[in-house]
Amino acid sequence: MTEEERARLLDKLDLGQRVRLLTGSTTWRTSAQPALGLGEMTVSDGPVGVRGEAWDERDTSVLLPSPSALAAMWDETLVERLGGLLATQARRKGVHVVLAPTLNLHRSPLGGRHFECFAEDPELTGRTGAALIRGIQAHGVAATAKHYVANDSETERLTVDVRVRERVLREVYLAPFEAAVGAGVWLVMAGYNRVNGVTMTENPLLAEPLKGEWGFDGVVVSDWGAVRSTRASALAAHDLAMPGPLSPWGEALERAVGDGAVPSETLDDKARRILRLADRVGVLGQSAPAPAVAARGAAAPGVAAGPGRGAGRDLLRRAVAAGSVLLHNDGVLPLDPGAPRGVAVIGRHAARPRAQGGGSAGVYPHHVVPPLEGIRGALGDALVQYAPGPCPGAAPAPLDAADCRDPRSGAPGVLLRVLDAEGRELAAEHRLTGRQMEPPVPPGAHAVEISALLTPGTGGEWTFGVGGFGRMTLRVDGRTVVDGTFPRQTDDPAVIHVNPPCRYGSVRLPGGRAVRVVARRELAPDTGRAVLVTAAPPAPDDAAAIAGAVDAARGRDAAVVFVGTTEDSESEGHDRTGLALPGRQDELVRAVAAANPRTVVVVNAGGPVELPWREDVGAVLLSWFPGQEAGPGLADLLFGRTEPGGRLPTTWGAALGDAPVLSTRPERGVLEYSEGLHIGYRGWLRAGSRPAYWFGHGLGYTAWEYDGLVAPDAAAPGAAAPDATALDAAAPDVLAGGGFTVRVLLRNTGARRGREVVQVYLARPGSAVERPERWLAGYAAVEADPGERVTAVVRVPARALRHWCVESGGWRTEPGPWQVLAGRSAGDLPLTCAVRVTQPGP
Repeated sequence: MTEEERARLLDKLDLGQRVRLLTGSTTWRTSAQPALGLGEMTVSDGPVGVRGEAWDERDTSVLLPSPSALAAMWDETLVERLGGLLATQARRKGVHVVLAPTLNLHRSPLGGRHFECFAEDPELTGRTGAALIRGIQAHGVAATAKHYVANDSETERLTVDVRVRERVLREVYLAPFEAAVGAGVWLVMAGYNRVNGVTMTENPLLAEPLKGEWGFDGVVVSDWGAVRSTRASALAAHDLAMPGPLSPWGEALERAVGDGAVPSETLDDKARRILRLADRVGVLGQSAPAPAVAARGAAAPGVAAGPGRGAGRDLLRRAVAAGSVLLHNDGVLPLDPGAPRGVAVIGRHAARPRAQGGGSAGVYPHHVVPPLEGIRGALGDALVQYAPGPCPGAAPAPLDAADCRDPRSGAPGVLLRVLDAEGRELAAEHRLTGRQMEPPVPPGAHAVEISALLTPGTGGEWTFGVGGFGRMTLRVDGRTVVDGTFPRQTDDPAVIHVNPPCRYGSVRLPGGRAVRVVARRELAPDTGRAVLVTAAPPAPDDAAAIAGAVDAARGRDAAVVFVGTTEDSESEGHDRTGLALPGRQDELVRAVAAANPRTVVVVNAGGPVELPWREDVGAVLLSWFPGQEAGPGLADLLFGRTEPGGRLPTTWGAALGDAPVLSTRPERGVLEYSEGLHIGYRGWLRAGSRPAYWFGHGLGYTAWEYDGLVAPDAAAPGAAAPDATALDAAAPDVLAGGGFTVRVLLRNTGARRGREVVQVYLARPGSAVERPERWLAGYAAVEADPGERVTAVVRVPARALRHWCVESGGWRTEPGPWQVLAGRSAGDLPLTCAVRVTQPGP
């Protein structure tokens, strides 16, 4: 449909109808205008999977590795294919808009949502996000770049005022969103936070640079509940208030337009953008068929339509290997699958891995294959001995179908009932988990009850919890363990609707006898309706558990120890307070490594953690949150079927106190980005400190020799950086405002075929403006057989050379000599050469 045709449709709408277009009709749907042929658009969270409209464990989703793992791939082609898989899932579920990717940066290692963001570097973040956007939108499903902008931590996230200088905004925090617009993204989500005193749904940054300079022609949508005003947000370049149907817009906005407080032209621009989006996703007029449940056969090329099946599983298995980072290896990996004494597999994350992070982006996966199962599948049960080790200290987990039975039907799972004020049953459902985010609320609903029959496998002191707000009770085996009224003490929707706090009690139970667990939560206005019922067996004796792990490891060909974080330590809604692994996991690693020098540690975490034993073990492999195919994907890596493809998207320090940027806690509501341009590896370089592992670091199963670096028209590579005078005399010219290409010559000196990610950085010695010591300018991956020489061709874009001039309000490129550095990480750059930037003639 043309712009003119959409304009004629808009002319048919009266003021009230136009206003209704700009607020959701439900939590997850936009408003329809059937007379125009305009259908509803359905929206879903989507960074790791497409949940759909409801939190319903019976409607499962494909589960991708965490976005931090996607960025670690440094592989835009693969990320684009994964975006296509998300689009396929969206079409299967009738979803038109996927709320991904998250383009905020890893500013501090304490960021609670680190796993949901890509990287600490704006170039890598922008390129990875653009690839995911292309993959999603190639199939008629809209992607959403979020959260615009500087929404990089969770503490006081609804109200925090981020103070950041204009140049820093432009070069660091806005840059990934500019890349998203360049990739053609159809929506941008405005965050909850303020930037320089103005909340983002009212912020002038929505107009400039987003819609003006960058030419964004899509829809700016609010984060859920982020619109807090009528006139101010309507006058801003903000288009769609979610959720609905209640919002500060609606009738109030209609009155503001009628009174002249908001120009009708402003309203019409917003409505035109909504119609344009509807046309793009196929719900307007005679457009292409909309994503719908009826279209379940439609799949992106190379992936399967159903949840977690066929080629989609193969792609996700490959993604585990592509994103996992081999941090350290003393020749222990890959393991020999034919070794006669087998392996010990140790740690609770081996049997129950963290496949995804916590918060609103969570999905119910069709399945998750644990690493233990993948290793047993590779070696056979006889060659694998498992020891769980000590408990990492996680909060009790929600009841699930593996733990309990519905007391009414006897089927695995729980019984969910909705009761009126007299205790009469209004509705009842068999469900599969004690975590119910959106129980039904028929007319007259007063309370939600979850009950189950639990048969303790171990006798002793069990801990139970009930989560929610308001009046709650929890009874176990006829005994009351929680009884009280617990008021809501937060406005954060992720806490209210997704992760409400639990109240705990304990009761001593005998092993082997079924007990009835009954949790009840009364419903009250403005407290949500989420209900959680959790349970945990008696905590094992940690010393005995560690001793059991040591016994399992002793005498085996290798020991593979799985360690990781918990949902309490990495989740939306709160930042982290430290980087140490929870519980006695560090002690476990040290004890096993002392018993077996061929100890491999697999780290199951979405962001940096301290690894104080990293030099004392045979290998360290970072799996991130690996998604549903964790087991087969990690087995492929451990036994050498595939090579670890990942490179760190974030610098990992040895200890929390070493990190140059830590602050996530506002002071009197203000969070100062006082480090300016120097986040991540840039901050480490400025401080002159050496981290445990640099940004870009990652090993494979072969070795590489970097032989030469050739700049534009340069005849020979340089091996060391000369001083600025020599650079100026010898460097080839590059025209300001344009990019250039460099070629990096390297050779596979190992014994097997491998892949190397070649990284190119820029530096500007003697610059007249403040700059980082160096910054990522481009990268490319190459593959080669043993002994083969290859050339990596890396494009350095014009944006890598420019800086934002606050005085003139525009981009500038400084003339003179520049250093070009190439290598395998921000801290390992053996090759340098020079270029000289010149200004174009008159």
